[in-house]
Amino acid sequence: MVQALQKTTKELATLAVDLIRQAGCEYGDIRICHYRKQSLSARDRSLNRLSDNVSSGFGVRVLLDGAWGFVASHRIAPEEVTRIVNLAVETAKGSRLTQQQPVKLVPVDAYQDRYITPIQIDPFEVSIQEKAELLLNINEQLLSYGNQGIKKAYSFLSFIKEDKTFASTVGSVIEQTIYRSYPGMGCTAIANGDAKGRNYERPPLNIGYEHVDSADLLNNIERVANEAIEKVHAPEFTGNDKTTLILKPSNLFLTIHESVGHPTELDRVYGYEANFAGTSFATTDNLNKLQYAAPWVNLVADRTQPQGRSTIAYDDEGVPAQQWYVVKDGILNDYLTDRETAYRLGRDRSNGSAFADSWSSTPMVRIPNLGLEPGKPGDSHTATLEEMIGDTEDGILIDGIGSYSIDQQRRNFQFGGDAFWQIKNGKIVGMLKNVTYHSMTTDFWNSIDALGGESELVQCGTDICGKGEPMQIAQMTHACVPVRVRDIHVGRAT
Repeated sequence: MVQALQKTTKELATLAVDLIRQAGCEYGDIRICHYRKQSLSARDRSLNRLSDNVSSGFGVRVLLDGAWGFVASHRIAPEEVTRIVNLAVETAKGSRLTQQQPVKLVPVDAYQDRYITPIQIDPFEVSIQEKAELLLNINEQLLSYGNQGIKKAYSFLSFIKEDKTFASTVGSVIEQTIYRSYPGMGCTAIANGDAKGRNYERPPLNIGYEHVDSADLLNNIERVANEAIEKVHAPEFTGNDKTTLILKPSNLFLTIHESVGHPTELDRVYGYEANFAGTSFATTDNLNKLQYAAPWVNLVADRTQPQGRSTIAYDDEGVPAQQWYVVKDGILNDYLTDRETAYRLGRDRSNGSAFADSWSSTPMVRIPNLGLEPGKPGDSHTATLEEMIGDTEDGILIDGIGSYSIDQQRRNFQFGGDAFWQIKNGKIVGMLKNVTYHSMTTDFWNSIDALGGESELVQCGTDICGKGEPMQIAQMTHACVPVRVRDIHVGRAT
């Protein structure tokens, strides 16, 4: 009987929109969300974490006389929707008192739509026992290399399901269900008073349990263990000079993220958001002028990319997912925008980069899937990874990510890695340890002289991009190919 009296999600969304209109707001929206996250991890021979959490609630955002008001609640009920809308309106009135310039939004069409991430196996239908047994099996096999130095092992599985209903005064009612999966493992070797790790992860993607390819994970155990053992015995890197780098996608994706993704978030460019090495050197006077990268380098934002961690049908302002060039033929071509920043830039539409990590968070500009286009067939700058190595007299091959830092305007950076191999006369001659590379953003991207082809494209990415205060976490894919970069300063990690 109680369930029969409850309003449906769509009815509650309609109620909120009607109340916002009645309050005289020029715009308003509601997001009603339900999140489920399941995480398992194993350390050595035991399961050390098992969590299965749910979170539900809604957030109301209104624009009244050019000022925003946002309020959220975990109580999804008609009387609470009414209370929260009224409170959001009052919040906007308060914000207006200190508003220097009224907020203006580019238009967006109304959509009534339903989107579900294509999956083969619902990860929440697979038993905990099956998942735990896989993790413990991985760790047991990693620890079987104990006589050779492997002393610690870990593995993990992470799954997310997001159900979101968005409705706005524009007339949109959009329902989306997003599935996310992420498996990985690693180990630590100890020798001669040193400890070094090596890991292997299947990248975080929007996909079902089929992404947990147990054969692939198990087949990489021997390689991961042996590379950890070789790494701990490898010589310390002692150089402090410029050299040639060959970066695998597993390393390059983070450089894309930090030195291209964040600097082109338009709210950072305008100074709206400056936490976590915020603001940007890529100011709007550089648009269509700045030689961001070599002419054969193209970086593409794409929220329609199959399985991308940021792939959706609509952003959190009801703007359809799109694809566009951020850097085209080496030139700064565009930014990442929401409806507000797009208006300030003089555009007639947003490219759909607004995202909120929770029902209790307000949307902000976030990096979408942002990838490096492969080299074109037949182009003199296109080469396979093997060809890049064979054509390098002296250099370093880097795989995986390590520590990093970048300055407040995203100009000057330092990155490490998870594994390093020295290249001499076109051949890999052994591993190194404790290497970092340093560069200015535009110097680095203009120093790329070789790109892998489409067959070497890998969908790497992250599920822990932090931004804002209070901090929000976003997730995105940075599909890329191996690259060779000339004359980059390298040093010893301390």
